[in-house]
Amino acid sequence: MGKIIAIVNQKGGVGKTTTSINLSASLGVLGKKVLMIDLDPQGNATTGVGVDKRNIGSSIYEVLTMKAPIEQSIVKTKSVNLSVIPAYLNLAGVEMELIELERKYKESNNKFNRVMRLRDELSKVKDNYDYILIDCPPSLGILTTNALATADSVLIPVQCEYYALEGIMQLINTVMLAQRKVNPNLDIEGVLLTMLSVNTNLGLEVISSIKEFFKERVYDTIIPRLIKLAEAPSHGKTILDYDPRGKGTKAYLNLAKEVIERNGSKEESIG
Repeated sequence: MGKIIAIVNQKGGVGKTTTSINLSASLGVLGKKVLMIDLDPQGNATTGVGVDKRNIGSSIYEVLTMKAPIEQSIVKTKSVNLSVIPAYLNLAGVEMELIELERKYKESNNKFNRVMRLRDELSKVKDNYDYILIDCPPSLGILTTNALATADSVLIPVQCEYYALEGIMQLINTVMLAQRKVNPNLDIEGVLLTMLSVNTNLGLEVISSIKEFFKERVYDTIIPRLIKLAEAPSHGKTILDYDPRGKGTKAYLNLAKEVIERNGSKEESIG
């Protein structure tokens, strides 16, 4: 059964999509079968693994609105052991469609819960993967709520900057609310420090305060601020393909090893 990890932070620009792409690819390289779900209407995770949006047959939008089966919406990427359910801009209007679907189902006395749509669909395929990573949008709307309802845990990227902890309490409160309302087993997978500029006292202060707050939940791996990490998605490549021997590749492979170790290093890979 696949471990479902939602990568969440309602702040933009914290390395969320970069982490979704490169952690997924790194887990694949380490022998795990991985499905990444692009749940952001911008679709940056989709293009970041080399999938051309113009050639998408169906996306996560069609899956959530019951216009296409999830099995037909999974696209294999060029990265080893990594598949993706893509996204593009039509996902931005999904909330209104889900509300309308819920209304129609209630009128015909059939069950439909717009918050559980992703969970209902993922239950059909999750046994086929070791890890399912969900790249959430930078907001706490219906898409992120769906991710929290279906995930086993959340991974929180936190940028090493002055306002790093601003908004984190809101996110933690949202996670706790999801635990109470829709997913009592939801846990915090880990907190990932990202975009560390070398030799800055501010960065070190932020690391210290975040470790004090989250304690053992913080990963040992810290993702540095690197030009190549920013460049790779525009070339449709993971950092492992774009800069195989660089610091970014080393960092994300180390993170993947930590994720595997925290989930039991003796676990058997699927297939």
